[in-house]
Amino acid sequence: MISRRRLLAQAGCLSAATLVGTGFSFSAHAAAGERTLRLYNIHTGEFLNTTFWADGQYIDDELQNLDLLVRDHRANEAIAMQRELYQRLYDLQQLFNASEPMYVISGYRAPSTNHSMRQASNGVAEGSLHMQGKAIDIRIPGVSHRHLHKAALAMQAGGVGYYPSDGFVHIDTGRVRRWRA
Repeated sequence: MISRRRLLAQAGCLSAATLVGTGFSFSAHAAAGERTLRLYNIHTGEFLNTTFWADGQYIDDELQNLDLLVRDHRANEAIAMQRELYQRLYDLQQLFNASEPMYVISGYRAPSTNHSMRQASNGVAEGSLHMQGKAIDIRIPGVSHRHLHKAALAMQAGGVGYYPSDGFVHIDTGRVRRWRA
């Protein structure tokens, strides 16, 4: 069985070959025993640079800080997001050796917010995993949406939605599936 790290390294090599000449680079290094995320919430202007994993375990206080950053800014509500989601963000950040923080477009959504968004757009799922803390919409400055989408698909874990006209990629921890808006 192939590990996620090895899969990401292989996907990174493929991505790196695809990205040659575009200014992107791939670094397979992993922070020794630590996992740090750099996130920017485009709606609140909040930035977080946090180590959410160290010494073989999650750091609860830092996870709570992440949960607060990706809260529903409309309802000002937060829930505990699924930890695996933060791990996938970290893996993508590492894959692209991103120097800029990832932009959070949408993290948690309260049911009332999801309902309002659904009324305004047919692209919002009624039972969205955003409401369960299992989905996030992101972009990485300096990384094309197409390359981010391909890298997320290469993880072969959860759902991956591609929204090129809206400028983001959706990832979730649900069943493996893909779609394009």
